[in-house]
Order: sequence, then C-alpha cells, then structure tokens
Amino acid sequence: MSDQHPAPHDAPGHGERQEQGPTGAATGAGESAEQHPDASVEAAAKTLTSDTLADGEWHRLHPATPLLRGGLILIAVLGYVIANMRERLITLFVGNDELREYEGDPIDWILRENLVGWALIGLAVLLVLLIVGFYLSWRMHTFRVTHEAVEVRSGILFRRHRRAALDRIQGINITRSFIPRLVGAAKLQVSVAGQGASVELSYLGSVRTDDLRRDILRLASGAKGETPASAPRQTGVDGFVTERVNEFLAPELDPELAEPESVVRIPPLRIAGSVVISDTTVFLILLIIGLVLGAIFGTPWVLFSIIPAFIGFLTYYWSRITKSMRYSIAATRHGIRVGYGLLSTSNETIPPGRIHGIEVRQPLLWRPFGWWEIRINTAVQDSPASNQSQAQQRATLMPVGTIDDVERVLALVLPGISPEESADLVARGLLGTGPDQDFVTAPKASWIFNPLTWRRVGYALLGDVLITRQGFAHRRLVVIPLARIQSVKITQGPWQRRRGLASSQAHTVAGPVNASVGQLSRNDALGFFSRVNDAATYAANADTTQRWAATPE
Repeated sequence: MSDQHPAPHDAPGHGERQEQGPTGAATGAGESAEQHPDASVEAAAKTLTSDTLADGEWHRLHPATPLLRGGLILIAVLGYVIANMRERLITLFVGNDELREYEGDPIDWILRENLVGWALIGLAVLLVLLIVGFYLSWRMHTFRVTHEAVEVRSGILFRRHRRAALDRIQGINITRSFIPRLVGAAKLQVSVAGQGASVELSYLGSVRTDDLRRDILRLASGAKGETPASAPRQTGVDGFVTERVNEFLAPELDPELAEPESVVRIPPLRIAGSVVISDTTVFLILLIIGLVLGAIFGTPWVLFSIIPAFIGFLTYYWSRITKSMRYSIAATRHGIRVGYGLLSTSNETIPPGRIHGIEVRQPLLWRPFGWWEIRINTAVQDSPASNQSQAQQRATLMPVGTIDDVERVLALVLPGISPEESADLVARGLLGTGPDQDFVTAPKASWIFNPLTWRRVGYALLGDVLITRQGFAHRRLVVIPLARIQSVKITQGPWQRRRGLASSQAHTVAGPVNASVGQLSRNDALGFFSRVNDAATYAANADTTQRWAATPE
C-alpha cells in the first residue's frame, strides 16, 4: 500500500566516509550534524589524565605493528623457500653425494655463473628496503582522539585520512589474536554507522587498548566529571608475565571496566553440541550419502572427495566452537560488553541505543534440547571485501542458551523492560503460553497461507519496543526498539485482497533481523501502520541515547 517514515536514526551513510582530494589524499567526512560539540563533551575531554591516548594529540601504534601486520608474511615466504630447498639443506648437514643433483635450482645457476656476490648484495638490499618500508609505514601511521572524532592517518606514497565521528559510534571492539597476545598487543576497532566506515587501530599495547576504549566511550557519552584512574600496572619482567597470563585467562585486563560476572554461562559441551547439531551437519550427511551413491552407481574415484570435504567441515566446526568459547555478556557504565573466543578473543562494547533489532530464534534441530540463539541488527555495514564469518559473529549476541538465558539477556539489552515483563514476553512470544490479550494475531482466514504457523503470527507494543512472533519449524521472536524504526510498510497482494488480509513490516537498518507480520486482517494491518508509526515518532523524539551519559541542563 504505502510506506511512511517516522524518522531516520543512525542510517547508513552518516558515518565515516572517504573522499578523494585534489592531491590524491582521502579526507574524512561524515561529521556530526552539530557544528559545535556540547560543553559537557569538552569538559570530559579536559578531565582526561595526561597518560591517556585520547588527549587530542597524534600517537603512533605499537612498535611491533610492522612485524605483526607484514612480517608474518615474510615468515610464511621464508617457510615456503625452506620447504622447497629441503634436499639442499639435507645435503648440507648430512653430506650425501647422491642428493647433489638439483635440476633447475636457482642456487646452482648462481654458483655456475659466479653471481654469489651480486646475489648477496641483492638480498641485503631487499632486506634493507623491507625494513625501511616497515619503519616508514609505522612512522606514517598515526591516530588521535579528540572530543569530536577518532582520526587515523596512514600511507607512505598515497596518504589516507579516515575520521569516525564520536556521535556515530555503534560499538568498540577489542580483538586479541593469538600471536599479538604473546607480545602484549591488541587491535581496537571503532565501528560507526555506514558501509566499511569502521576505523581500525592495529596494533596497540594491550593494556592501553582497554584504557583508550574507556576514554573514547566516555567522550562519546557526554559524561562529566573526572576520568576514573587506570588500575595500577606492574612493571618489569614479572609485570609483563603477569599481564600475559591475565590476558589469556581473564576476559578483562581491568576488572573495573566491566561487571566481574557474566549474566550467562555457556558450558563448552553445549557450544560444541549446538555447532554439530545444525543444518551444516545435515548438509554434510547428505553430501556423504551422495558421494557414496555416486561411487556405487557411477565412478568410484568420487570417494576421494570425502576426505577433503570432511577436513573442510572439521575446520569449520573447530572455528565456530573456539570463537564461541568463554562467552560472556555483562553490563557496563557505557553499554553492553560481549566477549568470546579461546585462542583469539574479541571483546565488544555496544553503547546504549545502538541495537536496532533483536531476534530470538530456535532451529528445529535445537528444539529437543531447549536451545535458543539471539541475533541483533546494528548500523554497522561491512564492506564487500570483509570476512563473512566476522559479520556473522558480530550479529550474534548469544550463540546458544536456555530459555532462562534468553530472559536474562533480554532484560539486559532492553532496560525499559523489567525482568518480570521479560519472562512474560518469553512465555507468550516464544513458547506460546499464557494469555494473548496484548498480541494482535492473524485471523483464521490466513490458515491457507500459513497452515502450520498462523496461530503464532502476531505483534504487540510493549513499552518502547515492537514485538513480532512467527514460525513453527523455526520459532522466531523479534524485538525492535521503537526509536530505531526507520519506516513502516503494509502490502496487500491480489490473493490477500480476496480474503481481506495484508502484510505489515517495520524497517530498521540492514541485518539478519526482519520485523514482519504476515497475513493480518486488513483492519489490523492498518492499525499496525498507524500505531507503530505514531509510537516510533514519539519514541524518536524522546530518545536520549545519542549522548547517553550527558547530564540534562
């Protein structure tokens, strides 16, 4: 029928972007709509300690950054060269004359042409160029954090300047990969609204990364007052070893930055079981059956495809399991902190008002175990070249949990809903128990379109959120904060028109969460259009999460 747009909120395109200047340098755009930042933000910037990296000055990354970013490639190349010269190395140490024939070996050609000196000079020049290139890359890669934005300048020949406005921050993620953790380094990623607009600082000192995240969130929140002092650090070899051990064992280097206990605990066996009991395993079983049948009734050599396919699936399972280990979710003064990972850890803080949609879903294979998954929508849009698994991990708020875990997480991420309302929402929205007086449900005439699920289809307005439910094989409950709704739409096809039905949908930013209600009666669909639009407009006008900690004047 029509669309109506209540108000845009953190729409893609308002975050950092790059424009090509006349000199070939990329300059940042996407500043805040406010030309002059709030006085509270300026006050917060002035109260930062002198040791902080968020002092408005330009700083450089961790000294080991060139090795971590580019040196590992050289190590891989060196390993490849050694692997291809293993016979010569064996001859060098063993002295077996039978192994002295190397047809086409470049080293034999260099020896035969008496070019050993030139080869050594060329190798030395190459090493010097690489070292100089690494040093210049580190020297020219700087960043600064002001009371307006996070800025990064990089590039040797082609300079690049990226800028992420603080009022567009959607989350701050700290990633500690296995090898950088050994030298005390971590990667900090500031995610802002827009496609590929995130600003990445890789790498920083692991301890200072936590402090920088705290200071950026404080500036973005508009909070006043003194900045909390950092926890005292141990110095010397003992302090370095202690920090590395804590980094491998504890989810937070500074326990003052987050709650010490997660509201959800996921046993390792449940994580492994949820990965194995999935559609991926069903596909693997069907693939193996197809290959066996192909070998029996066709060509036997297809059986050799089972081994590489099995190895690929095992690698996928291992990656999914390790990335979900040590899961934690807790409240902080600046939003929700979500952490996970075994060998490589990720710890993301999502500020208030940055979750645009929440979906609680239960695949059919999980139903006997009572497991549920929670996914979210944020305004962060990955670039086309980004890793799909990283995008999937970012959209997963809880990989697997019980119905009690769902209640705790919903109460945590929806502060406007009490724990009692959260439990009632789960009982009626997910399990279908309890009265439905708050839900507008699909009429009996819609059974022809959804013969198994029409009784579960419906929506409700509870507090400052829109709730939709649907699904029989895959149960789904979607919760959309009204202030984050971008537009409302109702549609009616010819077959729906004959039965007096229509479909409704509330749009948020792009993501896996979709708030749609199919096959409502025509009057209920019109009611959805007007009620949700009015409620979204009112919630947007009353929303104060842009500067979530600012003191009202």
